[in-house]
Amino acid sequence: MEPASHGLRESATFDRATIHAIQRAAETGIYDIRGWGAKRKLPHFDDLLLLGASMSRYPLEGYRERCDTDVVLGTRHAKHPLRLATPVTIAGMSFGALSAQAKEALGRGASEVGTSTTTGDGGMTPEERGHSKHLVYQYLPSRYGMNPDDLRAADAIEVVLGQGAKPGGGGMLLGQKITERVAGMRTLPVGIDQRSACRHPDWTGPDDLAIKILELREITDWEKPVYVKVGATRTYYDVKLAVHAGADVVVVDGMQGGTAATQDVFIEHVGIPTLAALPQAVQALQELGVHREVQLIVSGGIRSGADMAKALALGADAVAIGTAALIALGDNHPKYDAEYRELGSAAGYFDDYQDGRDPAGISTQDEELAARLDPAEAGRRLANFLRVMTMEAQTLARACGKAHLLHLEPEDLVALTIESAAMARVPLAGTNWIPGEGL
Repeated sequence: MEPASHGLRESATFDRATIHAIQRAAETGIYDIRGWGAKRKLPHFDDLLLLGASMSRYPLEGYRERCDTDVVLGTRHAKHPLRLATPVTIAGMSFGALSAQAKEALGRGASEVGTSTTTGDGGMTPEERGHSKHLVYQYLPSRYGMNPDDLRAADAIEVVLGQGAKPGGGGMLLGQKITERVAGMRTLPVGIDQRSACRHPDWTGPDDLAIKILELREITDWEKPVYVKVGATRTYYDVKLAVHAGADVVVVDGMQGGTAATQDVFIEHVGIPTLAALPQAVQALQELGVHREVQLIVSGGIRSGADMAKALALGADAVAIGTAALIALGDNHPKYDAEYRELGSAAGYFDDYQDGRDPAGISTQDEELAARLDPAEAGRRLANFLRVMTMEAQTLARACGKAHLLHLEPEDLVALTIESAAMARVPLAGTNWIPGEGL
């Protein structure tokens, strides 16, 4: 008999998930670690709607009129900016967190549609470099796997100051995923838990960032664009400081962004939603007079062409996907449901990326599991997904009368809730009211 039939009510404060978390902590004495991103419901791009054209605006004919999608990243200082065919890129995910086959598949899929992928913590693998037309090299506080030759071999450099799932915190890689190859690349002992630093060892403030960016430019002969990535918290100030330090591109990662492993309390309680961070970043760039000169990439919970179109309308130049890319490769697929259940999860719920037992062969270093992933087939799946995202965004842009995705603007958006209207700084649907403005 169901508890409700006895008149029992679940506490909103101490619900069953909270009770379970307390009991688990009491039994083990350790905090919970997991992958994925925030699971709580947050204001997101679903809370915005695009205003298609009818009488007061003129739509484009989908089969006869072009809607271009190209974007150039790194035009401010770099001799060789990245020229991408679509404004959706692959976010940084490390070899170590992911298998070598998964990293190769990401490179294959991104290259097939003319966009970029990113290394992540732990260095550059030959599989990834060999199959990536455009590869961004992440320069992280840990310095794991960092060497000047890889910097020069990359097409852009991303200085990582924070990540949306854990701004202010370092990364984790548990010992079961530190194989001989991973340990060799990171100069670590095999099988021992690794915890990355939360700040750069030679950086104590924004002035030092400017020095670091100059060093990176000199070592790469000013050829490569230099990105600066921040986890969304004090976004307005962080973006301004990144621009003053000399960044060509700023990457803002909202709290819906995923992670291979960190504390659950971090994922759910630190940072701000992507929807709230994006307008702050645009405001900072506009006030400095560099919006579109310094490109803005936004990430954290991007799942579809609709999300991309709305992010571009709010002022981003491109978006980056991580979790969605892994799902496109084959993670959380129903064909592995029985094995997910053996791990205490289920297809669509698996987020134990830290354990290294992913049946799909993606977030693992187990050779037998990793061998299940065919990089060529997984790359084709990712390429298909990226094409669909791009076509969806084009469809929406044409409906708004735009001949290029980057022509979308805040005027094309309304919000469904007061919260999303205030965060996105667009009117509540059916009104001209933007909460907080004019007060």
